[in-house]
Amino acid sequence: MSNLTLSGRERWHRMSRRVRFPWPQGFRPGFGGSLALLFCAVMILAAVAGPALAPFDANESDFAAIMLPPAWLTDGLWEHPLGTDQLGRDVLSRLIVGTQIAMIVAIATSVVAGVIGVTLGLIAGYLGGWADAVISRIVDAFLALPFILMALAFISALGTGVGNILLVLIMTNWAPYARLVRSEVVSIKRRDFVVLAQMAGVSRTRIILRHILPNAANSILVLAVLDVGRAVILESSLSFLGLGIQPPDVSWGLMLADGRAYISIAWWLTVLPGIAIVATVLSFNAVGEKLRVWFDPRGNL
Repeated sequence: MSNLTLSGRERWHRMSRRVRFPWPQGFRPGFGGSLALLFCAVMILAAVAGPALAPFDANESDFAAIMLPPAWLTDGLWEHPLGTDQLGRDVLSRLIVGTQIAMIVAIATSVVAGVIGVTLGLIAGYLGGWADAVISRIVDAFLALPFILMALAFISALGTGVGNILLVLIMTNWAPYARLVRSEVVSIKRRDFVVLAQMAGVSRTRIILRHILPNAANSILVLAVLDVGRAVILESSLSFLGLGIQPPDVSWGLMLADGRAYISIAWWLTVLPGIAIVATVLSFNAVGEKLRVWFDPRGNL
């Protein structure tokens, strides 16, 4: 069969047979998963490199090039491949800088909230008793409250800005980690190897770090990857509402908010940041799902 008549999926399968990708043993992301991994890698690269990849300063205005459409449309210029906004700022440059803020906030939120939630979950699940009761009630309270109400309360007290938004997201994202880890610990601590370690007089700290935490690590990693996409949505939502990132900093949500007044005459000001948000969230969710299947093919995670 000619390569011209093959579908994209069939071409991918043929290429993957000839090319050895350095995936871990047993990990087969497939065509969609490989695209998601590639996109996530590009997002992380943009976060690391940041403004160095942007062709223009994200806040540099060019009043001679206001509202230029993307280069492939009539009147577009390849100097500004994704067009310009109402102040003549390059949309591509702003998307790249917005990627840096989105990834830094999302990954930092997942890491710090994960550390807090995992620590409290380990304490509640292993110790039980009053510690479990107190931590579980706090977790239930945080999970019951709507995110936007908690965000409004924290932001009213702390103010806006990248640091405060990061703190708000951490304070509202740690509870799912604590609930997940507690349930994992309650199950793991009943297993024979933990009971034998307790009978041998091994300290609680050593049991938790050497026996319980490694057995819960798979579930924690999957939740952390999925939480990156969730944090991107939350940060963009707050910025869109004017409660998050503030100018001159750049955020995808802030770009959406700035461009909505011009959507009828300059659709790219809202569509392109929206595509960036959707693609990022879907990619991290897809990677998280592939990791879940890899760690537990039976679907118990």
